Amino acid sequence: MSSVTITRFAPSPTGELHLGNARTALFNALLARRGKGAFLLRIEDTDAARSLTQHTLQLQEDLRWMGLEWDAEPLHQSQRGDIYNALLAKLEGLGAAYPCFCGARELELARAARVASSLPPRYSGRCRNLSIDERNARVARGESASLRFAVPESGAVEFTDMVHGPRHFNCADIGDFVLRRADGSASFFFTNAVDDALSGVTQVLRGDDHLANTPRQLLILRALQLPAPQYGHLALITGDDGAPLSKRNGAVGLRALREQGILPEAIANHLYRLGHSTAAEGLLSLEQMAGLFDTSHLQRSPAHFQMSQLLGWQREAVHKLDTPRAAQWLGTRLPADLTPAQRDNFITALLQNVVQPDDVLPWVQVVFGMQPAMDEEAAVVVAAADKNLFAAAAAAAEGNDFAAISAAAKAATGLRGPALFKPLRAALTGRLAGPELGPLLRAMPQGTARQRLARFA
Repeated sequence: MSSVTITRFAPSPTGELHLGNARTALFNALLARRGKGAFLLRIEDTDAARSLTQHTLQLQEDLRWMGLEWDAEPLHQSQRGDIYNALLAKLEGLGAAYPCFCGARELELARAARVASSLPPRYSGRCRNLSIDERNARVARGESASLRFAVPESGAVEFTDMVHGPRHFNCADIGDFVLRRADGSASFFFTNAVDDALSGVTQVLRGDDHLANTPRQLLILRALQLPAPQYGHLALITGDDGAPLSKRNGAVGLRALREQGILPEAIANHLYRLGHSTAAEGLLSLEQMAGLFDTSHLQRSPAHFQMSQLLGWQREAVHKLDTPRAAQWLGTRLPADLTPAQRDNFITALLQNVVQPDDVLPWVQVVFGMQPAMDEEAAVVVAAADKNLFAAAAAAAEGNDFAAISAAAKAATGLRGPALFKPLRAALTGRLAGPELGPLLRAMPQGTARQRLARFA
């Protein structure tokens, strides 16, 4: 095996990228970066009916948005039919594969009979011992056939999983499996395994649901004398009910989160800690994650996704945005006619108080709209305040300088602290809590602060 770490992400473009797949991509990318190796992208699009170009383009865009750039041109399995056919023919020539003429109904009945007899639900091997002449005769009669791998009748497949440790599978329990379907398409077991080998992949992190596939794939590679990667199988991500994450129990796809304004670094930080333990606290960059990523820290038990935790990372990520990126993140929620100074002051004021882009919309109305409606608590505070406070504040408000406004109100009334600032905030914004008033007022159109204060004088 190569000393250079080469990993891959191999999605099927049959739908949108979900969080489980996004975590798989992230972990493989981090593993490659930690080993200063290569991260490859392979599009497993052999299912022509369900594999759509739009899904391929979308998942590539989503990976780039996450910062998970691959290191070579993506490999498309739909373009590799000649390679697969040559290797399948080689297996057949070696006697490691044979045609199977069993139909779906026949296989279903045979499986049920084995289960009823407390036998492993594996293929019976009915077509394995057909003579060459009988095989040829059935093909000549136009009978369709799949191609099955001839699993050794004794022995075992053993390997050390990067997550689960030593694994042992008896060949007698595996059963002869399909390499090529009756319609001529190669199976996942086959294409996935040989493409890893031919691409030089050294390590593969994938979901726990593929663990049972691994002995089959190792048998294929062994028969073809191709190098096998080291496999690691990640525990599934579960939802609030403990079941595998799905739409039913709160799962949200990567694109939906992106459209909600969740930042890629928030998603990456949450996924990094789902099934991978780390002592590192705070928001990490992908480079920092790669430096700390350790397969020995991958957990065997399912990882629990919670939207509240993701939003916690989102809050940290938003607070670290610089002004240009924050403006891009907020997009059309900001009024189009703002001056650069207004935009920057508004962002400076709001960024520590928002988690998702829509959170700014009420404050857009407060700062740039008509006189804001006053909530009940704010109305009580304004009604009880000294009118001289508002008169002095309005007289000093021409420049929207909150320091000058508060100084004038203090000088006129002798008030300080909450007794001074609460009435001012209530009059200016219609509420008693919110962003820092200094930058918020600097974002306001000239004259707005004076007009709002003067109405209570």
